[in-house]
Amino acid sequence: MSESDLRGEIVSACKSLVADGLVRGTSGNISVRAEGSMLITPTAVGYDVLRAEMIARMPLDDESGNWDGPDAPSTEWKFHRDILRTRADVGAVVHTHAPWCTVLAVARRSIPAVHYMIAAFGGPEIRVATYARYGTAELSANVLEAIKGRNACLMANHGMVVVGTDLCRALWLAGELEALAHQHYHALAIGGGHVLTAAEIAETARGFETYGAKSRGVTN
Repeated sequence: MSESDLRGEIVSACKSLVADGLVRGTSGNISVRAEGSMLITPTAVGYDVLRAEMIARMPLDDESGNWDGPDAPSTEWKFHRDILRTRADVGAVVHTHAPWCTVLAVARRSIPAVHYMIAAFGGPEIRVATYARYGTAELSANVLEAIKGRNACLMANHGMVVVGTDLCRALWLAGELEALAHQHYHALAIGGGHVLTAAEIAETARGFETYGAKSRGVTN
C-alpha cells in the first residue's frame, strides 16, 4: 500500500475502535510499518477530528524520537517502534484501554486458554506486562518481554497491545482480545472457566491454517 493509503487506513481503524467501544477520548494509539519508518497516530488528538495528514512519521532506526508531521506522535511511540523494529512478522500495532482488557490489567490477571480463539494469539496464554509509567523505555522493555512469541499482551494497570501482519488483522485481534477478556472475567465470577491444554490450543492453531476466513485476514 502507498503511504497515503496507509494513512487513510489508520484513520478508518481509529474510527472503528471508537465504534466498537475499544477506545474513549484520546486513549489508545495505532502504528503501521512504512518502508523503514512507522506511521503513528498523534498525541492528544480525538479520533473524531483525526485526519490522514495528522499522522506522524518516525524512522525505525532512530533513537532520538525525531518525527515528521504537523502533530507530535503518541507518547507511546517507544513500544510501537521497538515492536516493529524487533518483530519482522509485525506490520501494525494497536494499543487501547478497552474496558474488559483493562479490568484484567488492573487486577494483573493473565488470560488463560478459556476459549479456543486464544490460539490466534500464538499460544495458550495472554501475559501481563509488568507495570511502568506510560511512554517510558522501561514500559517498552516490559511489553517486548510479555508479547514475546505472542500477538498480544495486557499491560499492568494500563490496557492492551495487539500486533498483526497488517492493520486489518491487528484490528480484528483487538476485538478478539477484548472478547476473551470479557469471557474470562465472567467465568471467574462463577468460579472460573475450564482451561484448555497447550496441545488442544496447538491443534486449534493447525486448524486455523486451513480455515476459510484466512483470505480475509482472520487466522494465522
